[in-house]
Amino acid sequence: MNMVRNNIPNFITSLNLLSGCLAVVAAFHARETLCMGLTGLEWAFVLIAAAAVFDFFDGFAARLLHAVSGIGKELDSLSDLVSFGVAPAMIVFNVLQPCWVAWAAMLIAVCGALRLARFNVDTRQSTTFTGLPIPGNAIFWIGASAWLAAHPATPAWLTLAVIVLVSWLMVSPLRMFSLKVHNLSPRENWAQLALIAGAVVLVCLLGIYGLAATIALYVALSIVKHEK
Repeated sequence: MNMVRNNIPNFITSLNLLSGCLAVVAAFHARETLCMGLTGLEWAFVLIAAAAVFDFFDGFAARLLHAVSGIGKELDSLSDLVSFGVAPAMIVFNVLQPCWVAWAAMLIAVCGALRLARFNVDTRQSTTFTGLPIPGNAIFWIGASAWLAAHPATPAWLTLAVIVLVSWLMVSPLRMFSLKVHNLSPRENWAQLALIAGAVVLVCLLGIYGLAATIALYVALSIVKHEK
């Protein structure tokens, strides 16, 4: 019974990894209509969202069941790399094909790996993060990829600049706040509250594009919060 209980979080993490792998497959059929009338691009978005749900619940289950383990931590990191680093990179790569700038999307996966490696050895990143968390990278590229797919005339130099900037943010020394709160004080949690309110407004106004704008807001709020 203990073996089953201890492996429940790892099973959920494996679903995160599976979702990421399927998102990569869907990305290579970005312009094709697949099952349920959704395109490969839309399925990739859905699968990354599913991976994010599993990523949340594996940690929750591990704490609830007192089943935190070294193997679970490593599996979680590897799964996040696939779901939130490699999968978004493949989405961007396929959306931008055959333009030469598509190859720059590989930088997303590389910087995602570096971001996770640094997180794994840095014990200070609990209430604050150093650099953009990799799930934030995935959220940004869901919104940005939808824009790029709908606006193929977007200048290549602008797309390249955004890829480089977001990739750099993951490995940058910038301090980013965590969404975890330890009390209900609006004064202490103003950045989290502003982000939630801003995200609702942006998604309502811009639809899926609002996800990219939400991450831009998160970065801006983090800079303001930690420069005070």
